[in-house]
Order: sequence, then C-alpha cells, then structure tokens
Amino acid sequence: MWASVGIMVIVIIIMIIEVPPLLKKRLKKELWVFGILLLLGAGLNIAEGLHIDIPNPLDGIAIIYRLISYNIFGL
Repeated sequence: MWASVGIMVIVIIIMIIEVPPLLKKRLKKELWVFGILLLLGAGLNIAEGLHIDIPNPLDGIAIIYRLISYNIFGL
C-alpha cells in the first residue's frame, strides 16, 4: 500500500518537472509518448510493489523458440 503511494508521489513530481516544458514548446507527440511510458512504468512498479506476479518477456520468447525447435527436430 505504501509502495503505491510512494510511486504515485514520485510520478506526480516527475510530471510537475517534465510536463510544463513540453507544453510550453507545444510538443504534443512527445507529451503523449511521455505520458504513456510514465503510466506504463508506474503501473508496473505499483504491481511489483503489491507483489503481483508480472510475467517475464523472455519467458514468452523462450516458449516460441522451444515450439519452433520441437517442430524442426520433429522433422
């Protein structure tokens, strides 16, 4: 619980520092990318702080390669 609150405080501080210059320079696309990446990072950090199991992307890649190798060696 406290980890989520701490992460949200840090996210708000980052937004206070980074968003005004982007708005002042009218960088709308960069602001969208920044917001999406910040939201994704904050969500993953909150999930990790709440001890939710987050799948590792390398596990998915290993499964794909394992299936391909089984098919190749099965020939």
